Amino acid sequence: MALILIRGDNNSKLLNAIADIERHAQLHLIDNPQKIDAEFADSIVESILNAPLRNKSKVATAFFVNEDITLAIMQIKKIHPPAHVIVVSDEYKEFEVLNKKLEDAPVFRGYYSNKSTKGTERKDYKVK
Repeated sequence: MALILIRGDNNSKLLNAIADIERHAQLHLIDNPQKIDAEFADSIVESILNAPLRNKSKVATAFFVNEDITLAIMQIKKIHPPAHVIVVSDEYKEFEVLNKKLEDAPVFRGYYSNKSTKGTERKDYKVK
């Protein structure tokens, strides 16, 4: 299970980044993304990178994916989402802080999964 933090300029870019993660990186979201304060997200990223950010974000979201941390990083490296995507490893102290923040965070509005929630069973359309 990997924790993903996305920061960007507007909700549209964040929603597109989540869709890219689901469709092109083929990662499976465990639950709906949750809204995170942009300044808080920026401070977490600065702490992880040990460097100041060039651009501050206006909106941010975080969520867990079913895949492990290494696979999530490798899959996200292959795509080019329209927002800044960070996989927060459980090795960082910021992981616990962000995880606690997610307990009380509201759901990020506008997201819906494009993947089918039904099983992979095939329907038989033959006339009997």
